[in-house]
Amino acid sequence: MTRTEKLLAELIALPSVNPAFVPPPPAASARQARSSHPFAGEKRVADFLASFAARAGLDVEFQKVAPGRSNVIARLLPPGKIRQTILLAPHLDTVGAGDSQFVPRRKNGRLYGRGACDTKGSVAAMLTALCELANAKSRPRETEIVFAGLVDEENAQIGSRALVRSSAFRRLGQPAATTDRLKAGLQTAVLAIVGEPTRLQVVTAHKGSLWLQLETRGRAAHGATPQLGQNAIYEMARIVAALETDYAARLRKRRHPLLGTATVNVGTISGGAQPNIVPDGCAITIDRRTLPGETEAGVRREIAALLRARKIIGKNFQQEARALPATGNQSEAAVGPAFFAEHRPDAACGRGFLLRRGGVVSRRHSERGVRTRRHRAGAHGGRVDFAGGAGAREKPAAEFYEIIALKPRV
Repeated sequence: MTRTEKLLAELIALPSVNPAFVPPPPAASARQARSSHPFAGEKRVADFLASFAARAGLDVEFQKVAPGRSNVIARLLPPGKIRQTILLAPHLDTVGAGDSQFVPRRKNGRLYGRGACDTKGSVAAMLTALCELANAKSRPRETEIVFAGLVDEENAQIGSRALVRSSAFRRLGQPAATTDRLKAGLQTAVLAIVGEPTRLQVVTAHKGSLWLQLETRGRAAHGATPQLGQNAIYEMARIVAALETDYAARLRKRRHPLLGTATVNVGTISGGAQPNIVPDGCAITIDRRTLPGETEAGVRREIAALLRARKIIGKNFQQEARALPATGNQSEAAVGPAFFAEHRPDAACGRGFLLRRGGVVSRRHSERGVRTRRHRAGAHGGRVDFAGGAGAREKPAAEFYEIIALKPRV
């Protein structure tokens, strides 16, 4: 068993389930109840990695993001002046799982367990390589390499948001004017690798995501005299039909060469109080996946235009649309713009770097979802924003990492 495989097995055995996906006790409803679950939170993994990196001689620090949740930062400094920085930025949290998924299993050249591919496999590969480089006879002379283990990727992405909001990312390319290692060390980052499970394919594009909540307001009345009220659920049913037919058909005509078409999905609906009352309110949530060039304002306008054309918005009917906050974090809007690296002049350079240094023959690949990537360097002026881990899922409960990808390459 290689050192990297051993580290991955140890990480799988340390649960780091995002608190948003841990069911609270039956009598509890507060967020604290979720955080007290034995599987919840990234702290165990962050502390373990900090100790692992410190033993190898790396500079280690924590960036506090929320109570009990911190990004762990480990950096390898060059012997000379820092002229550029490479950022390795996988995430530490996972989605939920049963107890058996936290027992690593080796089968058919694969290591199975929760987080194996998303993204503890990349954590193990990146940090092990960094530690081995720290103990090698030579290291990059003017290039700093920073490992950033991020919290909360699976939910509201508060870890990556905190990282890019540091002055390091706001002042890229400017000389360091502070002794704070976190602020000074990332100012010249030229490459970011996030390690998402792409089977080592280089991601150059991904869709954006916009969550909208639409509300209809009617007039309540007794169920025996419905003609005296106005049924908000019925009006919402018309909206849902319009979105899932006319609007969806219109979006299918918009196509990106890597990402395919823009999409819309009505994910939730709620309304009414009880069967014998005409409902005076109804709400739906929409997941709108955007293509490069589309904006939140444009999406809002076209939905409003569709409803007007369908004559759903009228004198006796009120409708409202608003951007939903990211799940579990009321301070962040769940809006992530689409990204197409081919529009960036340095994309080809970054892709070539990965191919040369990683020894992997790859092709361009698209990512149809959006999570942490949009909040990394690419969103705040960083040079390149790519992903590439060697894991995958056969089904939701079968997450694995290819063991061969954990072996050192020359």
